[in-house]
Amino acid sequence: MSLSGTGKFKEPCCDTGDSYRHSWYPPEVNTSDPIAAGQLLMHNTLTGKKEPFVPMKERHVRWYTCGPTVYDSSHVGHARTYLSFDIMRRIMTDYFHYNVLFQINTTDIDDKIILRARQNELLRQLEEDKSVSYEKLVGLAKEAVEEAKAKSDEKKVAIEAELEEVTAKKDSRRRTEQEGLLEQHLVKRKNLDNDEKNVLEACSASPDEKDARAILFVAAKSVLAEKLDREKGHLVTDHAVFNAHARKYEREFMEDLDALGIREPDILTRVTEYVPHIIAFVEK
Repeated sequence: MSLSGTGKFKEPCCDTGDSYRHSWYPPEVNTSDPIAAGQLLMHNTLTGKKEPFVPMKERHVRWYTCGPTVYDSSHVGHARTYLSFDIMRRIMTDYFHYNVLFQINTTDIDDKIILRARQNELLRQLEEDKSVSYEKLVGLAKEAVEEAKAKSDEKKVAIEAELEEVTAKKDSRRRTEQEGLLEQHLVKRKNLDNDEKNVLEACSASPDEKDARAILFVAAKSVLAEKLDREKGHLVTDHAVFNAHARKYEREFMEDLDALGIREPDILTRVTEYVPHIIAFVEK
């Protein structure tokens, strides 16, 4: 429990009669302060102010938190989010002694997961296909780079046209959005230019050089993934491929939590476990 003061002093106490010691005037406690009364306050978005936190039943707290969309490895944004939640959870359990039931739900079915799983499966098939010669892989890599550059150019033209239109209309909100999209696109284009440089350098190697095929495959992986998905993505229909992809990055996420010293959730659920419930809810 913490205490708050009123800004006033009470009568002096602890006067020992020692002339070398000054009397102590203790500060007056503000007993009307909810924090001083041992209450946990939380910001209530409905009232716009801090309200005393009251669990529905006794000291039992049920806490639900959205988990990640497990299509790729976690990044620093995930670390910041779940570390913050962990600090708040520890305060509630270790300091205020609430009995917290903490649940995280991962999104394990999503367009990004489907796309990334499909691309990785097609890359795996290509990498293991011994009938694809080094020369053919070089040709595929160069084609993939050119197709990616053409797509990038088209997108840049579209963003700039939209930016010009909203600027003429003096729509500041949409202008800011388009400027942000253009900035993001230029960063992606710079990465694509670096990919092109690495691909062309790898393509210039002799097929007899050690690990030439593996080096080329790594350099062209990003652009090859997009090309293969455009041409053969519809052929990947095995649900096990998508499930395995999601489980892999879910495990990585949990390992990352452990590495950061973040407590595991009491309950871990997944969107795929509740698809019938979601459909029923949407149909209402």
